Amino acid sequence: MVLADTHTHLYSKQFTHDRTEAIERAIHAGVKHLFLPNIDADSIDGMHQLSSFFPNHCFPMMGLHPCSVKENYLEVLEKMKNLLNTNKYYGIGETGIDLYWDKTFIEQQKQSFRIQIQWAKEYQLPLIIHCRNAFNEILEIIDELDDENLKGIFHCFNGNAEQAKHILGYHHFLLGIGGVLTYKNSGLDEVIKTIPLEKMVLETDSPYLAPVPHRGKRNEPAYITEIAKKMADIFDVPFKVIAEKTSDNALNIFGIK
Repeated sequence: MVLADTHTHLYSKQFTHDRTEAIERAIHAGVKHLFLPNIDADSIDGMHQLSSFFPNHCFPMMGLHPCSVKENYLEVLEKMKNLLNTNKYYGIGETGIDLYWDKTFIEQQKQSFRIQIQWAKEYQLPLIIHCRNAFNEILEIIDELDDENLKGIFHCFNGNAEQAKHILGYHHFLLGIGGVLTYKNSGLDEVIKTIPLEKMVLETDSPYLAPVPHRGKRNEPAYITEIAKKMADIFDVPFKVIAEKTSDNALNIFGIK
């Protein structure tokens, strides 16, 4: 049985002391595919190194996180664009808009997002979207730019049923479901009941958002089994069904055979 974690920051400093062990735990748990979204210019080398050490399990992506968009964002994007022309990547991101902490660079975030949407189309790669306190802003941009050439994943989806329906009305988008699903009062369990399994993938966003019973601790890819178990309970199907369907969805959108 194979699972895929479509969003993990295994290259981050939180895994400095047991990175290899965390990957081994994931593989032992059946999590064989680990997709690594980039954050900024400083995270690139660590992500590349991890992907080179575990080429059959770790799959790098390239993008600029909205919280990393500052005055020099165009320079950073230029560097990333050059890397897209010379290296193999499996997605664009993570990108998007985050208005939770700071709205100083909201216009730059929007422009960075638009640029990375064009990259996703140009390189025919899935767009990995980070959305925090910015559903309206993000949906407005995708409403404008969505077409047959755009595909992607709404990472860490925790919206309502209406927002889910809006997203799934686009041509080729999936919802990334993570540890929030296991939280008692999140309400996400009721929302995903309205969503076909064919439209969802699993993710941890590790080291963040650990699922129950690990909530409050550092998250890691092996814990994706807890999210799959919760989803199996919600849909009243065997764990194997969730593992197979969500993994197939992940490998299809990332173009892995």
